[in-house]
Amino acid sequence: MLEIFGYVAAVFVGVVLGLLGGGGSILAIPILVYMFRIEPVLASAYSLFIVGITSLFGAIPKYREQLVSVRTGLVFGIPSIAAIFFTRNVVVPAIPDMVWQTSSFTLTKRLLILGVFAVLMLFASIPMIRGKREVTSENRKFRTFLVMVEGTLIGFLTGFVGAGGGFLIIPALVFLTGLQFKAAVGTSLFIIATNSLVGFLGDVLHTPINWALLLSLTAVAVVGIIIGHRYSRKVSQIRLRMAFGWLTLVTGLFILFKETGFLG
Repeated sequence: MLEIFGYVAAVFVGVVLGLLGGGGSILAIPILVYMFRIEPVLASAYSLFIVGITSLFGAIPKYREQLVSVRTGLVFGIPSIAAIFFTRNVVVPAIPDMVWQTSSFTLTKRLLILGVFAVLMLFASIPMIRGKREVTSENRKFRTFLVMVEGTLIGFLTGFVGAGGGFLIIPALVFLTGLQFKAAVGTSLFIIATNSLVGFLGDVLHTPINWALLLSLTAVAVVGIIIGHRYSRKVSQIRLRMAFGWLTLVTGLFILFKETGFLG
């Protein structure tokens, strides 16, 4: 029964990506960990594939509408991909199962990864809950160096927790490249797709994959993003972000309480 809810939730992952241009991995990882009982490192790899393929399907109609800047995606994506590949293949495998321990507290690899992920969720939820309008900027200059630095930082986070980072990418594109919000959303999907799939390829080399489960979850998420794209112009983006912000906040708190033992 729990897995059925997991498949329904996977559709919602796609819908969120289609409507907002990000946020899919915020839901994908808790679904994989708590509904399908997949350990966090493997769940982060699965999330990269699901969000990557789903974002690719979402980027295609945006590209047709000329809302994807391939140049921006490459400048942002190349250092980001390098950071992801390094993190997935060097940093994450090097983390011991027991990171730190005292008489009253034990920091495991699982708690570290899910804890960092949950904290990112809490920070991401704040601007959404505030209900701010679309991000705008008077800047029209393409700040190449800063774009590459931002890409590297987001690549590290993506590689570490398996999150695409859409809510960090979109404002970065608006402020650092001069893209309009809608073009930033489309370009974000392109970047997330590229980053996530390259990150996943690094995991395939040394990780056993349950392809039946992964492809079925990806398929229903793709259906979701098609639905989300179709209704993206009909839904109030401000109210949608506020609602998703609250969901993100609650999910982040749930992960922290669950992993630290407050929920048993």
